[in-house]
Amino acid sequence: MHAGPLPTGRSSSTQVPMDRPVNADAALALLLRVIQLKFLPRTGWIMRGIADAESISDHTFGVAFIALILAQMTERPVDTAKLLTLALLHDLPEVVLGDIPSPASDYLPTEAKATAEREALDVLLGELPRRETWEVWWRELEERTSLEGKLVHDADRLDMLLQAHVYEQTRGNRWLEEFWEEVSEDAFECEASRSLFAALWELRGRAGGGRREMG
Repeated sequence: MHAGPLPTGRSSSTQVPMDRPVNADAALALLLRVIQLKFLPRTGWIMRGIADAESISDHTFGVAFIALILAQMTERPVDTAKLLTLALLHDLPEVVLGDIPSPASDYLPTEAKATAEREALDVLLGELPRRETWEVWWRELEERTSLEGKLVHDADRLDMLLQAHVYEQTRGNRWLEEFWEEVSEDAFECEASRSLFAALWELRGRAGGGRREMG
């Protein structure tokens, strides 16, 4: 039987295409670069006398797991895939740029670090099928315009403070007080994050940490 004309309305050409598979060689090239994060230390700790400081990938795991826990502490629905993608990507540009500590970034022109990170991310993601989506999510993290971006932003700060507390307790390092001097509940975007920070602050006080009143 002769087929009639295609019906009007949404045609097959207007359907959202499936993501194409990534080329194995391109995937391997990216993975070999990403694995370098296991060997790159967090330089802020080294500058403050911490020997054998955690690696960037150690920190990335901490951020991802804290973000996952924060998602369980909030009543709003969270896109877990987006949340974990952001957590895994948030320091990916440091494969190229290294970990630039805040004392150094203070001397860079305004937006220089952020611009370099965006450009490095674009190069690293290359031809990955989800590159454009991930870069949109990255901007949401930078600008804190989505719940997932806010949670990862808070998890990044919380992981730093948790690690500082552990170093204070296990290594007796008192050069880490500056990490706590200006932080307050107002530094966090989400109520779950503020609650977790308050619990950490109380724990640090009981363990003999700083005695400044929490702002």
